[in-house]
Amino acid sequence: MAIVFLSLGSNLGEREAMLGAALDQLEGRAGEIVARSDIYETEPWGDAGQPVFLNQVISLSAHLTPHGLLNAIRSIERQMGRRRNGKLFQPRPIDIDILFYEQLVLHSRRLTVPHPLLHQRAFILVPLMEIAPEWVHPSLKRSVRDLYAENQDPLTVRRYHTELRQGEG
Repeated sequence: MAIVFLSLGSNLGEREAMLGAALDQLEGRAGEIVARSDIYETEPWGDAGQPVFLNQVISLSAHLTPHGLLNAIRSIERQMGRRRNGKLFQPRPIDIDILFYEQLVLHSRRLTVPHPLLHQRAFILVPLMEIAPEWVHPSLKRSVRDLYAENQDPLTVRRYHTELRQGEG
């Protein structure tokens, strides 16, 4: 079993339900969820003209290889309505990224681990700080705490209060 960190995001449809369904699928197909951050509402990164995201980071005890995990993730995303068209920063019902796979550094045609932009994105670092502040980035040799402290991403990341949403309306 490998300790893996994944980022989940959704900005289309019932965003919170999409995150929950993705968690269920991951646990059923990839391994056991060890830790999960709170859910955060975040401004879109890369294209401000799209709906806001709900984001979450999890730690998974995975029984799949890195490429096997990527295949499972892509299958889950397709099953949940994600259509890749080659354009970056498009709205999507679900997005699942591999942040870390143990201390592996991997650069292949299909997969780069650690995620090459995670240290630049507050929507990843804020929830990652919650569950793994001492985890060390294997390429940058910096802890998540240090990467968070050094981050200059100006986009807003705020805790999403699900209990308030459920009580509305």
